[in-house]
Formats: sequence, C-alpha cells, structure tokens
Amino acid sequence: MRAFGRSDGAVGAGAVATGRIAGRLRKRCRNAFRQIHRTRARPAQGVRSVAEVFNLIVKENGLLAGVLSGTPNKGAPPAPITDPEKMQEALKASYVNLQKAITALSDNDLQAPVKLFGRDWTKQDALMHILEDQHEHLGQSIAYARSNGVVPPWSK
Repeated sequence: MRAFGRSDGAVGAGAVATGRIAGRLRKRCRNAFRQIHRTRARPAQGVRSVAEVFNLIVKENGLLAGVLSGTPNKGAPPAPITDPEKMQEALKASYVNLQKAITALSDNDLQAPVKLFGRDWTKQDALMHILEDQHEHLGQSIAYARSNGVVPPWSK
C-alpha cells in the first residue's frame, strides 16, 4: 500500500491508515480509562491526574479535528469532565470526529499548511505530532494504572 502521494483528490491511503491508528487509540484509551478512572490517581503534586489526562486527550482530538477540517473551535474550552460515563462518551465522540476529519483528507490535503501551537506544520505533521503525543498519554495512563495495581486489559 502506498502511504502518501495521491494527487487525484481522492481519500489517500495515508489518511485511511492514520484513521485506523486513531481508531485503535480510541479503543485503548477508553479501555484504559474504564480500568483506572476509579483510582483518582495523581502520582505526585503538580502531575496530571487520570481525569486531567483524559480531558486533555478529548481537547486535543477536538483541536486536531478542527485544524484538519479547517473549522477550528474558537469558543471557550469546555468544562473538565468528571463523570466517568460522560468521559467515556466524550472520548468516543472525540475519536469518531477525529477519524472523520482524518479519513476525509486526500494525500494532497495532508500536505496543506496549518498553524498548530503557534507553529507552521503540514496537516500530516500536525496529525502525527498529536497522535504521537496521545500514545505518550496512553503510556502515562498505563503507568498510573500499574502503580495502582490495575493491569490494562490488553496485557492480560
């Protein structure tokens, strides 16, 4: 499969593959949250709690979906989600919206310039940056879980 390089405006293979990565992240993040939200873990003073990590993931998904689709959210940030069921719904919805934004892109679209965090990126670079960051947050939540005696479900 050719990752990038389509010029016919059709959805590119790279966007489809990256959408699949976002889908796997959605499942793992929701499973991790389901397992560890009860711990209310905050490993140390000044370190994000479990809820703060997952709120950040939801926020980043919304930010990236807006950048990729050209409709950035200019409104005030939503209030932090504290209810576990609402967090599950927010995680799912944020990843569904992100996957839609990703898979709607052609490979040409992925090369379009965007601003993210005050820097110039291509959409592809911005997408990779956020997905890499989210893998870091997933690892962070796994460390929180393990330090509280919770084994992530895919490790069993």
